[in-house]
Amino acid sequence: MAIGKVLLTLGLIAAAAPALAQAPAGSAETRYCMRIEALTGSRIERVKCWTREQWWAQGVDVDKDWPSEGVRVLG
Repeated sequence: MAIGKVLLTLGLIAAAAPALAQAPAGSAETRYCMRIEALTGSRIERVKCWTREQWWAQGVDVDKDWPSEGVRVLG
């Protein structure tokens, strides 16, 4: 019986995980700061803060990349 409850709980958590992985909602002026690849030969982490529209113009889906690359939200 206890194993069934544990499996049910894990299933519910797994089903909710994609919804929790999206970037925070914001206005059109909200800037999303995310890590980007360092320049060749550099180990310094670079962070850029752009609006969703600006990220989209660079070919980045903020909601998809936020869980692994997101740093903070401004605005």
